[in-house]
Amino acid sequence: MIPYGRHVIGQDDIDAVVDVLQHQFLTQGQQVPRFEQALNHYCASQYCVAVNSGTSALHIACLALGVTKGDHVWTSPLSFVASANCALYCGASIDFVDIEAVSRNLCPQKLADKLAQASIIPKAVIVVHYAGISCDMQAIKQLSVQYGFAIIEDASHALGGTYQGRPIGSCQYSDMTVLSFHPVKSITTAEGGAVTTNNAELHQRLVLFAKHGITRDPELMENPSPGNWYYEQIELGFNYRLSDLHAVLGISQLAKLDEFVSKRQQRVNRYNHKLNDLPVILPTQSEASQSAWHLYSIELRKHDRSAVYQQLQQQGVGVNVHYIPIHLQPYYQRLGFKAGDFPVAEHFYKNALTLPLFPTLSVDDQDRVINTLITILS
Repeated sequence: MIPYGRHVIGQDDIDAVVDVLQHQFLTQGQQVPRFEQALNHYCASQYCVAVNSGTSALHIACLALGVTKGDHVWTSPLSFVASANCALYCGASIDFVDIEAVSRNLCPQKLADKLAQASIIPKAVIVVHYAGISCDMQAIKQLSVQYGFAIIEDASHALGGTYQGRPIGSCQYSDMTVLSFHPVKSITTAEGGAVTTNNAELHQRLVLFAKHGITRDPELMENPSPGNWYYEQIELGFNYRLSDLHAVLGISQLAKLDEFVSKRQQRVNRYNHKLNDLPVILPTQSEASQSAWHLYSIELRKHDRSAVYQQLQQQGVGVNVHYIPIHLQPYYQRLGFKAGDFPVAEHFYKNALTLPLFPTLSVDDQDRVINTLITILS
């Protein structure tokens, strides 16, 4: 079976992890700060907090903004459920803004229309860079200035991409950017995530919420002590720390990120060339955005998606579907959402199919995917 995604681990990655296992601290050593610094350097951000998952990163980003009961957070319905769950963890209410048909990202015009009609302005909008292609961040930032909401970029798909020539993660038009290092993402730490920001106060709060709400900084303590053993809990935080094993793997992987994205782009170019005449809508990126190409999701024009999915799976092509719109999940339906609320996202979901894409996808395997799809759609 050709999977839709696959991690790429080299001997250098293995050697780095083994070195930590044999000679270094496994947690709270030097590797997590090194990884955070490396991410800051790559993303052109000022601060970074690495954590144990992208979901944890989303949660502490909301906490750092003070999202709480009575607040409202909006996001895209076309994402994994974590993009919305993070607001509910904080006791806030969640709502969605429908996507653009072409970019599959949260639509700035629909956001503007919703804001103009809203009786309550959201405290934060979580924009999702679907498949690795940046949202129209400049337009969304203009709306945030006008209406006074914060912006969290959910860039779980997008590390290695750019917007207006700057790295995604630079927070040029946002308060924070969330990254994910799940095995099928641009790079992996096995499991892990991070938040970048250029705001010192937000960074301080991110660190607290990721580490039990505990500080050893005398300037933050109520009763500072000269002993370096002393600490104080000043917030209700969580144990979201990343281990040094995961961090050193991330450092090793980050050095290869541009190569990984380049190889993904090469395979995207082959797909675009070979599939151009089929009755499908291919993914595109705007002139302002260079995608990280986490996913290659096509949209079927006239064929039944379930039938095509089953045939591909039966022939050893591990296609997938990204995503079931969040508001269609039973839990969210119990919150009052229903089918028809966000029709563009629902239409895309009905016809969406994610083809295999990863840096080590061979020409032969990609041709097998292409030829099998051509046969089915013909």
